[in-house]
Amino acid sequence: MNAFFEPNPILLTYLALKTTVYLPVVLLLALVRALIAKGPARAFAVLAVVIALAGIITRFAPPLLGISGGSVAQFAYAVANAGGGMAMALAASVPLAISAFAPGRRWPVLDALHGLLVSALFVLWLLAQ
Repeated sequence: MNAFFEPNPILLTYLALKTTVYLPVVLLLALVRALIAKGPARAFAVLAVVIALAGIITRFAPPLLGISGGSVAQFAYAVANAGGGMAMALAASVPLAISAFAPGRRWPVLDALHGLLVSALFVLWLLAQ
């Protein structure tokens, strides 16, 4: 009977990746791309940095600042939880993925790491269903 109430480890891993790991890793990858790339690839990487930072702020700032009520906190929670919590994560990934094909990109290993991160999120999402 106890096994019925124990959470699925795959679901826990998916939730941890989605809520606490994904955006900071995308931020790090996009920041490195923004520093080393040139031209359009840099512009898309900077956009990914801005979106990832916004996602991190909306996810972690209200609880850290002790804001639990009011319109600002409600807006932050709505943004952070949009699309089941996936909207900001995927919104930050799109410009980083575009920068992989834009002129001026460097260090293709960043694209491989980003691809692994997106793949891990997708596979865990499928398995958690």
